[in-house]
Amino acid sequence: MSQSVDFVVAIPARYAASRLPGKPLRLIGGTPLVLRVAERALQAGAREVWVATDDTRIADALAGLSGVRVAMTASDHASGTDRLAECAQQAGWSEDILVVNLQGDEPFAPAEGIRAVAEALVYSGAHMATLATPVEDAQTLFDPNVVKVVRQQNLDALYFSRAPIPWHRDAFARSRDSLSGPHWLRHIGIYAYRAGFLRQFAALPPGTLEQLESLEQLRVLEAGYRLSVALSPAAFPPGIDTPEDLERAEAWLVAQGRAQA
Repeated sequence: MSQSVDFVVAIPARYAASRLPGKPLRLIGGTPLVLRVAERALQAGAREVWVATDDTRIADALAGLSGVRVAMTASDHASGTDRLAECAQQAGWSEDILVVNLQGDEPFAPAEGIRAVAEALVYSGAHMATLATPVEDAQTLFDPNVVKVVRQQNLDALYFSRAPIPWHRDAFARSRDSLSGPHWLRHIGIYAYRAGFLRQFAALPPGTLEQLESLEQLRVLEAGYRLSVALSPAAFPPGIDTPEDLERAEAWLVAQGRAQA
């Protein structure tokens, strides 16, 4: 994978969030969350970086960041995918433009991880690509807020779930306090697709499994499309969803500063 991959990054950033209202503008180390995410996208070498939002306050927070464009999108989009489909229309992207969907709550997304998901799409030939990382402890595996994924031998996704999959029948019958073996993967919510498939994805009706698990990526599998899952080449700290996550992010920044001092 030595050949450079050309891609754009699109960041959905909705102001209203049930668990953390005004999330894109919450401060981490004195910097708005959405600004940190956009900076990560620029560091990854994207040809273009767009933030798709529904609130002028978010656009104003990005005004001083060179190289970032803002798409003002409708406030009633049901998902980030729908918001990015409108962004693609405003940006005028051709069908074959490679788009990386970087979630607006990933302020510590590594640049090499952003590039890796774009490369995974190109080299897998799949309709869509995403990333995963090994689950390191039982608490994470059994946490329904952590999405797990299982893969086929060709690295395409078999299934995503909030449940601990695969279920190690014998080991879990003895204990659920520790893990044995590298069997489990935590899904990282970053995606890559061509702009044409982004529009196609947004037009698909929600699937039954998607609605049961509240996982939009299951719509792709239910419709019979390929979704490649690559391992992230770098640590991908969890995103920001709650006030507790903000506190952990602040602590992580402090720890990073101490490590570099």
